Amino acid sequence: MTEQEILYIAIGLFVSLLYSELFGVAPGGIIVPGYLALGLGDPMVVAITIGVSLLTFFVVRVLSTVTIIYGRRRTVLMLLIGFLLGSLVRWGLGAGTPVGPFEIDVIGYIIPGLIAIWMDRQGVVVSVASSLTASIVTRLSGLLLLGV
Repeated sequence: MTEQEILYIAIGLFVSLLYSELFGVAPGGIIVPGYLALGLGDPMVVAITIGVSLLTFFVVRVLSTVTIIYGRRRTVLMLLIGFLLGSLVRWGLGAGTPVGPFEIDVIGYIIPGLIAIWMDRQGVVVSVASSLTASIVTRLSGLLLLGV
């Protein structure tokens, strides 16, 4: 990880904390805005990551109709399914495969699961909107600090 990427993660941590304190809404987990900010240069990757998060959320919802899933089990299951679905996308579609000016990939390994956890807790629209908003603020703050 480069120093620039580490700075984005640090700014994302600060923005996430500030966002949750100001608005009372978590932007998909404390590390999510930093990682999404790094991926904002490629909107296809961000869209695929959110798609994997949505799929993770729905898979766990369906599983919870069949079995009792709550607490830590639900959290770990979201992270695990997000990890597996992200890995399947990377493997099945080929990470880094160009599609026009964009490429196919998923941001991180636990990011889709973290976003799915917050989708479950505070709703899909609120979680996606807050994650993207905090990520944009993180990206803009990083650009201002780095002067790029």
